[in-house]
Amino acid sequence: MLTIHLKAIRCLAHHGIFAEEKILGNEYEVDILIQCATKTGIIQHLNETIDYATVYTLLQERMKKPTPLLETIASDFSYMILQHFPLANSIRFSIHKMHPPIEGLVGQVGVIFELDRSQLNH
Repeated sequence: MLTIHLKAIRCLAHHGIFAEEKILGNEYEVDILIQCATKTGIIQHLNETIDYATVYTLLQERMKKPTPLLETIASDFSYMILQHFPLANSIRFSIHKMHPPIEGLVGQVGVIFELDRSQLNH
């Protein structure tokens, strides 16, 4: 089993339920782990794995679509990846809002969503 990992990807986006978030935006950090089925032996060609550059492009496109809930982004993107990449067996998607508009909160908030290919038709 091979895991493709995109770690600590920073994005500026306009997600959230508050009007100021939709206007000003916020900084987000995303981690993506995709487990994929691979042939036995040495992987020598891009078609034998998952192209992390394509995963990054898909993430950038998804982050441009303002969405009220991080949960929606996480689940939507996870389904998209499993549908786009036949070699993908499962995905773990983590997204953190770096500067949440919660009075007194020092830190980040976020969600983690995990999806296995066997769950696609359920």
